[in-house]
Amino acid sequence: MTVHPSIEAEKQSGHNVKRACELLKVSRAAFYARRTAKPGPRAVGDAELTEQITAVHTRSRGTYGAPRVHAVLKREGAGCGRRRVARLMRAAGLQGRYRRRRHLTTIPDPRAALRPDLIVRDFQPDQAGLDARWCGDITYVPTDEGWLYLATVIDIASRRVVGWATADHLRTDLVADALTAACRLRRPTRPVIFHSDRGWRYTSQQFASLADEFGIRLSVGRTGQCWDNALAESFFATIKRELLGTAAWPSRAAARSAIFDFIEGWYNLHRLHSSLGYLSPSEYETALAA
Repeated sequence: MTVHPSIEAEKQSGHNVKRACELLKVSRAAFYARRTAKPGPRAVGDAELTEQITAVHTRSRGTYGAPRVHAVLKREGAGCGRRRVARLMRAAGLQGRYRRRRHLTTIPDPRAALRPDLIVRDFQPDQAGLDARWCGDITYVPTDEGWLYLATVIDIASRRVVGWATADHLRTDLVADALTAACRLRRPTRPVIFHSDRGWRYTSQQFASLADEFGIRLSVGRTGQCWDNALAESFFATIKRELLGTAAWPSRAAARSAIFDFIEGWYNLHRLHSSLGYLSPSEYETALAA
């Protein structure tokens, strides 16, 4: 008499499958069918989708969480829900990068002239179009050579970083260089509002004179209110989470090179923004022009 291979294997293994199936109230036939069955369509689909998710996550430099990964997959024609993407990312050990708290760098000048808040926390992409409202701020990057400071100018309408500068000091020249870079790149044809905090560099006479030269109207938020300059704060949280906080920087030059690549090669051109309908700043500006 020929012994079934599964029964022979059961005897050789020393395990009483029959007794186990009786305890679990399942048939031995179901047990062996389950053990030898091929993965079903759902499992195959999950495996294929996980490959796509991994590719998108890698292209994002490991920064995208489930919402942005889902947005990219949707643009590429993948029919899947956000919850499924989140589940598969958890199973694959993939996650986005999250914000860390930012240290205070704003030092107000009590002698500075009072200026109005022309933004009043309205940082939504607006109907006024590009180069109507800008905002900016300063952050710092620790390197083995000492601090590197980064100043930015961001177009509120498109979230694009239109001007930036770095230096090893916190003098007014730093923010002046960033504003000058923005004006030379964008060449606005109408007065632009530039919004900042009340740090002494932004309220200095040197910065006010430069703004007058370029036809910039200055706007400032309240002291100690991070939400009054939320868009600039949000950008710094992003670049620290996705770049600056991910490695130790041996030199200021290395950090500056990485910042250039992040802003000009990734953030402005490719990084998706939920506030822009999951478009990049470049894509959003192209859509406005069209």
